[in-house]
Amino acid sequence: MNKKYFFFTLIFSAAGILSYSLPVLAEEVTCRNTLGSVTVDNLRVPDGATCILSGTRVKGNIKVESNATLRASKINVIGNIQAENSKNVVVDSNSVIGGSIQIKQSGAANITNSRINQDLQFDTNNNQLGASNNRIGGNLQAFQNTGGLTIKNNRIDGNLQCKENRPAPTGGGNLVQGNKEDQCSRL
Repeated sequence: MNKKYFFFTLIFSAAGILSYSLPVLAEEVTCRNTLGSVTVDNLRVPDGATCILSGTRVKGNIKVESNATLRASKINVIGNIQAENSKNVVVDSNSVIGGSIQIKQSGAANITNSRINQDLQFDTNNNQLGASNNRIGGNLQAFQNTGGLTIKNNRIDGNLQCKENRPAPTGGGNLVQGNKEDQCSRL
């Protein structure tokens, strides 16, 4: 066997074994500015930051932290968007969310013209909330929000559930496959 051929075969075989045996770690990207048409694993908007996404693909989840703002248009998220104690979350322009959107103990949020394959949840928020012209594969749930909530023209495969919101949610034109419950029974 040719020494040169043997050497290259050995090197490439070792490289293949190493690349196969090393674990692949999902990296978290911290967003404090603007991201365009790029693909990331997980994305975090840290305390007090503003992140603008346009055409971004996220293979994991987006986490929006305390007093942070997320403005996302035309995004594709395989996992969830989770905001807790955030300032503002806007998702619009034909965005696709493979999991759920959960806005909890936060300020404002507006989710429009998007597809959410699982649930949309607004829980204990204190500023204006909106959900309009969305396609929701699971439930839309709004509980104990105090800044006002508009729910209109959504297609919901599950239930539309609203309790203990002050003021009561407004809107209409929602097509719901399941039940319209409590404060949302007329929406």
